[in-house]
Parts: sequence; C-alpha cells; structure tokens
Amino acid sequence: MLSLLAPLALVLTQAPAAQALPELNLEQGSALRCSVAFGLVHRGQLGGDPAMAAYPVMAERGQEFFVRTAAQLMDDLDIDRTTIMGLVERESAEFAAAPQRLGEVMPACLMMLDAAGL
Repeated sequence: MLSLLAPLALVLTQAPAAQALPELNLEQGSALRCSVAFGLVHRGQLGGDPAMAAYPVMAERGQEFFVRTAAQLMDDLDIDRTTIMGLVERESAEFAAAPQRLGEVMPACLMMLDAAGL
C-alpha cells in the first residue's frame, strides 16, 4: 500500500512557498492534527519504528480519515488542495518542532478515529 505521506510530499514540493492559510476552528484543527498524526504513525510503521508499532495499523483507517478531513475542510472553507497541503505542512512542522507531541495527541486522535467509524 502506498504511504500516506508520499502523495502529500509530491504536492508539497509543488505548493507555493508563501500562502495565506485559513484559521481553523477547534474541530477542524483537531481533525487536521489527527490526520497528520496518523500519517506520521503510518510512516513510522512502514519504517519499522518500534514506537509506532504500539499504535493500531494506520494504513487504511488513517488514510480514509485524512481523505474525509481534507474533503470536509475544502467544502467548509472553500479552499483547494494546495491550501490543504499548506495546512498539512504547517501542522507537520509543529510536530517536527515538538516530537513528543505525537504521543500526546494520539490517544485523543484514536478516539476520534473510532468515533468516525473507521
């Protein structure tokens, strides 16, 4: 199965360097944060990171959550894929700046994933 982040990386390399990103409400921000967290866990699982093996497999469920979140944000905010990728890049940078944050958000994100029926 393709990595969640491979298609994102391709789009991110094509995104404009500076773009105005919309502000997200709490629900939108949480869903995006979890989407990115699921992608990071999935990447770690593919890479054999033992810390990521503690989480459920994210390949299908995490990807579906990301797709649904992106579609909802595009509809709610009237934004395009480039803007979505900018939001993903911003969230990814926050995780990179504070790696412990992934472990902090995953319990709530897993609850959100279950609540979404995935």
